[in-house]
Amino acid sequence: MTTPALILASTSRYRRELLTRLGVPFSCVTPGVDETPLPAETPLATAVRLAAAKARAIQRDDDALIIGSDQVAVLDGQPLGKPGDRATAIGQLLAQSGREVLFHTAVCVRASTTGRESAGVDTTVVRFRPLPQSTIERYVDLEQPFDCAGSAKAEGLGIALLQSVRGTDPTGLIGLPLILVTSLLAQHGLAVP
Repeated sequence: MTTPALILASTSRYRRELLTRLGVPFSCVTPGVDETPLPAETPLATAVRLAAAKARAIQRDDDALIIGSDQVAVLDGQPLGKPGDRATAIGQLLAQSGREVLFHTAVCVRASTTGRESAGVDTTVVRFRPLPQSTIERYVDLEQPFDCAGSAKAEGLGIALLQSVRGTDPTGLIGLPLILVTSLLAQHGLAVP
């Protein structure tokens, strides 16, 4: 029995770096999915829908397992997207100062030949320290976290902005919960290690 090809349906360098830790060969393919939330869709539902949409967007004729993932940061029930620019990043971090933020990271593993899917969600609760604007501006200028939901890179200097992190998977906050991924891959017969 041959091992199926493993495909990460993502352009995220953070997800790519995390998946490399598992020591399983994989390739990355751009899923080309519109990440706009649907009207009245909860942030959790957005993450789940987009993870599945990314996994389904990659069509293969061979035996492959396709991993789709999406993360949505939530403050007071409202999603915090990727800031995209300095002013938005500063605004997001000011809003999160001294507060708790949920990071929902959904994963969907899809078998290309059968269409069978396994999915799950990892939620991490992050409490930000009370942050003066000068600290936020210094951080944003140094790390430029414009491509990260919530504007803080916990795997980098952003860890200094945090008071606590609660969750079941330390990689979930970075964007690909490897404990969940490993479990989902096992459901499809791919054992790691």
